Amino acid sequence: MPNYIAIKNRAVDERPREKLQNHGKQQLSNSELLGILLATGTKNKSAVDLGREVLLSANNDLNKLAGLSVNELCKIEGIGPAKAITLISALELGGRRSAQSVNNSLKITSSSDAYQYIGHKLADLSHEEFWVIFLNRANHILSSQCISKGGFSQTVVDPKVVFKAALEAKSSAIILCHNHPSGNLKPSAADISLTEKIQSAGKLLDLQVLDHLIVTSSTYLSFADEGMM
Repeated sequence: MPNYIAIKNRAVDERPREKLQNHGKQQLSNSELLGILLATGTKNKSAVDLGREVLLSANNDLNKLAGLSVNELCKIEGIGPAKAITLISALELGGRRSAQSVNNSLKITSSSDAYQYIGHKLADLSHEEFWVIFLNRANHILSSQCISKGGFSQTVVDPKVVFKAALEAKSSAIILCHNHPSGNLKPSAADISLTEKIQSAGKLLDLQVLDHLIVTSSTYLSFADEGMM
């Protein structure tokens, strides 16, 4: 016999869908929201219970959860490919919504603005990528581009490729960005050397290098904020 009360047998205000409809989305816990996405549980646990297990698998960290792959999610009993893909899609939409709120203003005024714009592209990767944000003279975003992809601990960046892309974008300033899948925010000697090299070359081309962000799954480090630019 099941050792839980099925959602359909619970009081109306304890059913996630009805709770959202009657009281608003803000009243639902993360596990209840996940339960709605999952739709069904197993014979021994409700969809909300399953949502709670999904959260626990990521230490209740939504940023970490967003980085899980289909295969990793499918290791949870009751999660198959369809449910895993549903969860990944929903979390990706949330990340894109966050980025769009910054993208709609299209102006960078701080390292936080840059992180909000680029963070979702880098935060959940299991390998390193190096991106550049291209800006005009008023620091409005023109575009961004992935310059290189690497392994878990490093990626090789050719400054000539950075400047070629910057010139093609007709940018007046750039922000360098790359991720550390390890979660370590400390810049490596190679990170510092590359930043100095690109910054020096940028002066010759009248192209400002405003910042270099190191992004992890939940936060970032700004070279400019740390006085390293």
